[in-house]
Amino acid sequence: MSSASCPPREPPRYLSKAEAEAIEKELLEDYRFGRQQLIEIWGHACAVAVTKAFPLPSLPRKQPTVLVVCGPAQNGAIGLVCARHLRSFDYEPTIFYPKRSPDPLYRDFTTQCEKMDIPFLSYLPTEVQLINDAYNAVVDAVLGAEAEVGEGREPCAAILATLKHIRIPIVSLDVPSGWDAESGGSGGISPDVLVSLAAPKECARRFLGRRHFVAGRFLPYDVQKKFELNPPEYPGTECVVAL
Repeated sequence: MSSASCPPREPPRYLSKAEAEAIEKELLEDYRFGRQQLIEIWGHACAVAVTKAFPLPSLPRKQPTVLVVCGPAQNGAIGLVCARHLRSFDYEPTIFYPKRSPDPLYRDFTTQCEKMDIPFLSYLPTEVQLINDAYNAVVDAVLGAEAEVGEGREPCAAILATLKHIRIPIVSLDVPSGWDAESGGSGGISPDVLVSLAAPKECARRFLGRRHFVAGRFLPYDVQKKFELNPPEYPGTECVVAL
């Protein structure tokens, strides 16, 4: 069959913040997904993306260490799940989670990590060379799309000030911390890898890093169609795909 008979695939749709919130609302209310279920799906997909961007044999350090920095809201919970799955994939995650959410759901995710003997840092070194020397990569799960420019508040401001200066690769979950979900970077961090949850957000158009993954295979077909997402093709049984 000639390639001329196969129309080119439409590029994925980039979502506004309102559209992303509408999709999540529909999943929770109409499709009866649980919030814990969504966080688990996304956290697992983020961990898979990390393994694709940084396979164990390719890591520069002898120990497969990864620092996962978690904020107090949903993106932080996704980071906790990501860390737990990285541990199952034979990486050695360490978590920095300075402002723990009182939400019982997030407490459960924290307990799961503790029970798997994943260490939690009591503070983030301000001397960035200590981070560069200790870890192969950093997972940025600090703010995400739900943040209302929260980088001005502590502890997020100090975390972002440190992450802006590290030399090892950063993997950002959904929206790089310090970025506006629609207009993009404005003095925020510069991640090497971006993992878009469900579908890319508008800010991802300004992402200039090495790899951009999308974790949206789980979305029901009718949701994909209603929001005209034009999802990428996921090979085999993959839950994430690189754009």
